[in-house]
Amino acid sequence: MNSAEIRHTPVPERSRLRVLIANERRDRLELLAQVVAGLGHEVIAREIDVREVGAVTAREHPDVALVGLGLSSEHALQLIAEIVHTSTCPVIALLSARDPAYIHEAAKRGVFAYIVDADAEELQSAIDITLQRFTEYHNLQGAFGRRAVIEQAKGILMARHAVDQQGAFELLRSHSQRNGRKVTDVAAAIIESHLLLLPSLPQPPHAAHTDTRTA
Repeated sequence: MNSAEIRHTPVPERSRLRVLIANERRDRLELLAQVVAGLGHEVIAREIDVREVGAVTAREHPDVALVGLGLSSEHALQLIAEIVHTSTCPVIALLSARDPAYIHEAAKRGVFAYIVDADAEELQSAIDITLQRFTEYHNLQGAFGRRAVIEQAKGILMARHAVDQQGAFELLRSHSQRNGRKVTDVAAAIIESHLLLLPSLPQPPHAAHTDTRTA
């Protein structure tokens, strides 16, 4: 990225993002910060130290994090791992040249996307696509979670009322409609009630009941 690439029409205010950038090379860090600001986003943190980036990420809650490959690939991978561990935002790896081995290791640590030698416009496009895919991914994860809750509640109802899967779902749905609640909320309530009503595990005999007297 050069100075000519920094000049870019800012994105609309409604699209303004909170961006964390990390790179052990301070010169590259500052240049990237200028590019991000030129795109109309807010640079909330610039980090070069693995020991600091986790705490900053947890505190600032960025919308997206950009991690550049600096002098050491291991350092960059540590930065990615720390941000992924402490954040719910996608991490994009920035490379000056394609590096399959590094990309593979970054993916194992949770990087969501990577771009190679991108100018400002390409960076903005990459951010837009990444955020869209990240949202879709979490929606899918949420759908899987909701399905699991419903399936567990159906299993409880099948055992309790001696009905099949369809009958259990009809019980869920009818209760949901009568009470104006979502099916997943009803399912969660059934699971919680079931857990509360489970019989207590038998307690081992108390030590006080053991005769420890000696002759």
